Amino acid sequence: MDFEPSAVAADHTERMRAFLDEKVLPAEAAYDAFRAERRGTPQEWDLPPVVEELKVEARARRLWNLFLPSVSGLSNLEYAAVAEVSGWSPVIAPEAINCQAPDTGNMETLHLFGTPDQKAEWLEPLLEGRIRSAFAMTEPDVASSDATNIQTTIRRDGDSYVISGKKWWISGSADSRCALFIVMGKTDVEATTHRQQSMVLVPRDTPGLRITRHLPTFGYQDQHGHSEMEFHDVRVPVGNLLGEEGGGFAVAQARLGPGRIHHCMRLIGMAERAIDLMVRRARSRVAFGRPLSDQGVVREQIALSRIEVEQARLLVLKTAWLIDRYGAGGAATEIAAIKVVCPRIACAVIDRALQIHGGAGMSDDLPLAGFYVWARALRLADGPDEVHMRTVARQELGRHN
Repeated sequence: MDFEPSAVAADHTERMRAFLDEKVLPAEAAYDAFRAERRGTPQEWDLPPVVEELKVEARARRLWNLFLPSVSGLSNLEYAAVAEVSGWSPVIAPEAINCQAPDTGNMETLHLFGTPDQKAEWLEPLLEGRIRSAFAMTEPDVASSDATNIQTTIRRDGDSYVISGKKWWISGSADSRCALFIVMGKTDVEATTHRQQSMVLVPRDTPGLRITRHLPTFGYQDQHGHSEMEFHDVRVPVGNLLGEEGGGFAVAQARLGPGRIHHCMRLIGMAERAIDLMVRRARSRVAFGRPLSDQGVVREQIALSRIEVEQARLLVLKTAWLIDRYGAGGAATEIAAIKVVCPRIACAVIDRALQIHGGAGMSDDLPLAGFYVWARALRLADGPDEVHMRTVARQELGRHN
């Protein structure tokens, strides 16, 4: 394994860092002010104009769609460092370069499984950043960590599929730019367990699709929202099937490998910014006659944070390297492991930074409280820790048969 950045990776990372420092971080105040003015109103999910300005700038700097190897030419390992930089401003930077979840996973899925017509209708405008999308799998009435539990039905009726059921925590759906839902449901309950599910493409304006509420996360409502929705005999053409009938579970698994690299490297970026803020605070704040940085307990917190972030980064880079060489199937243990390790470490590092900042850390004057919400939510999003621990344990036990 060689994690020395290639010339291409180093160039992209350097340009991304310059974009972050020169444009993205200075834009955070305008973004927050725009959203604060609209909080609690019907316009709460309007996109701050500064994001579209950043998107234009990103394209001019050749920082666009870097997550997709077939488009950018970057490997997962090469993109990982760019994703980490974007994690310093996880709300704005990923969208500015069109590398935001859940669109990245949806674009990868359409790229792998979409028909030419589906790609022309949905993938092209997503790659252009003209629309957004959502992935509708999780349900309120079953343990969706086990996707075989899904109750939403997708019934064939002549030249149509008819969808009925409920979904929730559907990220991105409050944003009016979210034009497409990739919906997972059961097409054949008599099939073997992992061949019962299929995925279909459902445009936002399809009759019978109703968004019932937007769910706050620890009291936060982000600009894109996480919504509960109902499908009341929603009818779409058979041509909206993504992949093959009964292949939904396999599509879902293919979607999650590279996406977890992106999530985890952004988490490391958040943790790095938390360390940066922690050190600045420790050096400038005086208590009991000397800077906090002279206090042994504070030094220990800084040291632990650095050690944990370095460990997490190395494991994610190893995972990216394995995916590049052997595919997601050849990195199953590592993909599950990073999904456990990175949110936990990010939570711990951010929490220490919060503590060192005192009351200021809990306010919106700093990004730390928002970072903590993101990091803690990612211990559940894309599957809870327990499911990934189960995967790692199963792989380990299998080696000792």
